[in-house]
Amino acid sequence: QVQSVESGGGLVQTGDSLKLSCAASARSFNRYIMGWFRQAPGKEREFVAAITRSGGSTYYRDSVKGRFTIARDNAKKQVYLQMNSLKPEDTAVYYCASSDSPSTRTVEYDDWGQGTLVTVSS
Repeated sequence: QVQSVESGGGLVQTGDSLKLSCAASARSFNRYIMGWFRQAPGKEREFVAAITRSGGSTYYRDSVKGRFTIARDNAKKQVYLQMNSLKPEDTAVYYCASSDSPSTRTVEYDDWGQGTLVTVSS
């Protein structure tokens, strides 16, 4: 089981960058696939990015490819999401979560954090 706490959100302008962090408490953090998801007002939660246990493989939704980078530090039990060239449509609450297998499906992930709000103004 992974307990996650996200941080790093804020209010930025179009084109700015932000780096989100997710601190996990699992004893065996490196056993889990870690993912970032987001939920905009009035919309369903959607996959953003995921990273495998060793960090050797990463996955992104098409709309963030080339702009967002997911990374992890297993020694620190942290997952990061570097977001560049932010757009107003990136505005959402961002969550991290864990999974036992690589997936882009929300239902495959557990132990959601409380989220961190990212607001991108135009």
